[in-house]
Amino acid sequence: MYGTPTIRAYTLPFVLFMACLLVADLVEVKDSQNFWLANPRFVVYPLQTLLCAACLVYYRKFYSFQWPKRLWEWGLTIGIAVLVLGIWISPQEMLGYSARREGFDPTLLKDSPGAYWTTLAFRFLRLVVVVPFLEEIFWRGFLMRYIVADDFEKVRPGTYTSASFGLVALLFAMAHAGPDFWPALACGVLYNGLMVMTGSLGACVIAHAVTNLLLGIYIMKTGQWGFW
Repeated sequence: MYGTPTIRAYTLPFVLFMACLLVADLVEVKDSQNFWLANPRFVVYPLQTLLCAACLVYYRKFYSFQWPKRLWEWGLTIGIAVLVLGIWISPQEMLGYSARREGFDPTLLKDSPGAYWTTLAFRFLRLVVVVPFLEEIFWRGFLMRYIVADDFEKVRPGTYTSASFGLVALLFAMAHAGPDFWPALACGVLYNGLMVMTGSLGACVIAHAVTNLLLGIYIMKTGQWGFW
């Protein structure tokens, strides 16, 4: 079953994305005097964005998003997007946690405007477009149904079982291990809930994209690069 084109369509973009993260970790030489060896993500992330975007476009015919149509669906989608943002940044904004300054800092390229703006454009393309599509396609388009039945295409999008709902939320949080674990767990529950209530993968993509766009703006305004 795993080798079918449909399974690959739903899983390969996510697998490629995670593989690129692993490559970035493996090639990083933190104490190197060479900027690119010390900061390989400035190269890996744009390549990751292009590779995953190409994969999504290649397999686009396999996806059914069922975009939200009713007013309440749109209201719920945007409301959950904003709520997730609030939860994600609440440790710093409400609980007094230290600002997260360490991370992917585009201002390291501020002396080269072309490289800076290109890097920033790719960072937001990755954050707001590529990540919402590939993550929602994998987590709620595929895995949430695959846990219900191996032949997941026969499972109605948004079908609820306690196992599929709980496991996807937990695994989503584990994929964001570290300081984002608990916010990601809440995020997984909320996005799963949106999927169950609307049956719309498109609503989850939109909510994820809006959350990430607002988070990106927050990061740029506060310089908390650890949120990328």
